[in-house]
Amino acid sequence: MQAIILAAGMGKRLGDLTKENTKCMIKVNGTYLIDRLLSQLDSLNLERIILVIGYQGEKLRAHLQKQHRNTPIEYIYNPVYNKTNNIYSLYLAKEELQKQDTLLIESDLIFEDTLFRKILDNPYPNLALVAKYEPWMDGTMVRLNAENDIIDFISKKTFRYADVDDYYKTVNIYKFSKEFLCHSYIPFLEAYSKALGNNEYYEQVLRVITLLDTCELKGLPLEGERWYEIDDVQDLDIAETIFAEHDRLERYQKRYGGYWRFPRLKDFCYLVNPYFPPQKMCEELQANFDVLLREYPSGMGVNTLLLAKNFGIRRDYVVAGNGAAEIIKALMEHSEGKTGVVYPTFEEYPNRRPEEIIAFCPPNADFHYTTKDLTDFYADKGIRRLLLINPDNPSGNFIPLDGLKELLEWTRRQGIRLIVDESFVDFSEQSTGNTLLRNEVLEAYPHLTVIKSISKSYGVPGLRLGVAASSDKEVISLLRKEMAIWNINSFAEFYLQIYSKYDKDYHDACRKFIAERQRFYKVLEEIDFLRVIPSQANYFLCEVTSRFSSTELVAALLKQNFLLKDCSTKAGFDGRNYIRIAIRGTEDNNLLAETLKNMQA
Repeated sequence: MQAIILAAGMGKRLGDLTKENTKCMIKVNGTYLIDRLLSQLDSLNLERIILVIGYQGEKLRAHLQKQHRNTPIEYIYNPVYNKTNNIYSLYLAKEELQKQDTLLIESDLIFEDTLFRKILDNPYPNLALVAKYEPWMDGTMVRLNAENDIIDFISKKTFRYADVDDYYKTVNIYKFSKEFLCHSYIPFLEAYSKALGNNEYYEQVLRVITLLDTCELKGLPLEGERWYEIDDVQDLDIAETIFAEHDRLERYQKRYGGYWRFPRLKDFCYLVNPYFPPQKMCEELQANFDVLLREYPSGMGVNTLLLAKNFGIRRDYVVAGNGAAEIIKALMEHSEGKTGVVYPTFEEYPNRRPEEIIAFCPPNADFHYTTKDLTDFYADKGIRRLLLINPDNPSGNFIPLDGLKELLEWTRRQGIRLIVDESFVDFSEQSTGNTLLRNEVLEAYPHLTVIKSISKSYGVPGLRLGVAASSDKEVISLLRKEMAIWNINSFAEFYLQIYSKYDKDYHDACRKFIAERQRFYKVLEEIDFLRVIPSQANYFLCEVTSRFSSTELVAALLKQNFLLKDCSTKAGFDGRNYIRIAIRGTEDNNLLAETLKNMQA
C-alpha cells in the first residue's frame, strides 16, 4: 500500500497565508497541515508516500527533508500548477498509481487519526470516505444506494438544495486497489484528459466510472468523526476551533454564536425558546424569502408601529432594537451616575459603564433575592438607577408582580430610575401575565424602562430583535436618536408583521416549555454531582459539587458535542463551580441528561 498526496495547488483563497507557501504549509493550532498528515501516514507501515508538488514545491520539499520519517517520500512535480486543476496532478502520477494499492489524499484536510484506520480496515478494496451533507460543505457531493455504492457524483453545476438530504460530501480520502486503478481509473483518466483537457478535477473521472453497470466504487460514511477541508481563512478558523487541544472551550465561547457552522454541536449555552416559532410560521417566512432579500426594510416609524401592535402598547412608548444588545448599549452609555446591578448578571449591562456600578451579591448559594433585599441594600448607596433582570440571568431568580410593584413604588419615592429586563419573563409560571409591557404600568411609572429580547423568548435570535418601552419621552427620544433608520432588516420586519397570526402558538409554546422545565428539573436532580437551583427562566444554574470543577465538566461535555456555560469566571461567582444549562427540547435535554448520568460512574 502506498499513499499519494496532491499538494500542487496555489490556495489563493487563503490570501496572505499562501502568498509564499503552498496550502499544506499553513499551520492549524501551530502545526503544519503536511506535518500532521505525514505523521498520521507514518503509523500505517506504507511502502512509500508520493507527493505531487507544484506551487512553492521546493520550499515544501526543503521543509520535509529536514525531518526524519519512517516512510520514504518521493516527489512528482507539476510545472503547470497555475494552469491546471488536480486532474493533471493525478495524471502525472499515473505510472506510480498502477504499481500498488493506493491511498489518495488531498493535502488541505485535517482529520482525526481514526479515519485512515477506518478506510484501511474496511475489507472492500475501492472506497471513498464520505460525510452526510452539512451546510458548511462545498465541492463534490455523491449519492449512495442502499449498499453504499456511489451511484452519482454531483458537481457544483448539478447541485440542488432540494436534494441535500440525499447528498454525501467526499472527504477527499480514497482507497483504490491496484486492479481498479489499472483497469478502470487510469484508462478513463487518460481518455478524459485527452478529450476535455487538464483544467478539470479527478472526481469527474470517478463520475464517469459510476455510470457503468460494473462500477466498483463504494462510499464509506463517517460516523461523527472530526474532519475539515481548509480552503479559506474562515475554514482555518473553524478547523482550529474543532481541533483545539487545550483551549477548545475558550475558542467556542469567544465566537458568541454562529454555532450552525458546527452542526453536531448541541448548544446548551445560548438561551432560546425551543418551541417557537412553529413550522407554519417558518414556512411563511421561507415563502417570502426572495422578496425580503431583495427589498429594503421600512424605517423606524413602521417598525415601532409593528412592535406596539404586537405588545399592545402605545407607539410613542416603543423603540425597536437590532437585538436587545443595541438598546442596552445605547441606554447604558448615556446613563450618568451610579447604577445598581445584582451580581452575577448578564454582563452586557455593567460592561458599558463598569466604573459606575454598585454591585449587590446575594449572600446565599442560590443567589436568591427579594425586593426587600434590594431596597435594604441600596437605600443608602446613592444610586441613580437600578437594573433588574427578571427572571435573572444566570440565577433564574424571579420577583413576581407584587414584589415588582413594591420596587416600582420604592424607586419612585427615592428618585431612582428602574430598568427591568424581562427577556425571560414569558417562561415564568404565569408567563405573559407577568409582563410590565402595559400602557397602564408604563404611564403610572415614567421612571421605568422595560427591555425585552425577542430573540430569547420567541426563538428567533438570527433575526436580531429587541424592544424597549417607557412613557418617559426623553428616554425614548434618546434611544431613537441612537438607532440607525434601517436597524431592523426585512426578515425581522416581516416576522413582526405576521406574528399576530401565531400569537396562540406562542402561548402554547410557553406552556409547553414550562412543563418541560419542570420535567427536566427532576431529571437533572438525579445527577449526583450537580445541585440544581430552581429557575423561572429557560435555563438552570447548577452547582458542580463533586467529581469535576465546573471548567472540567464543561470541557468534558464539549468533547461529546455539548456546549454549556461555565460560570466560574463570571463576576459574582468568585471562582465557585457553577454552570448554566439552557433548556432545549425534550429529545436534546434527554441526550444531555443521559450523558451526565454516564459521567457518574
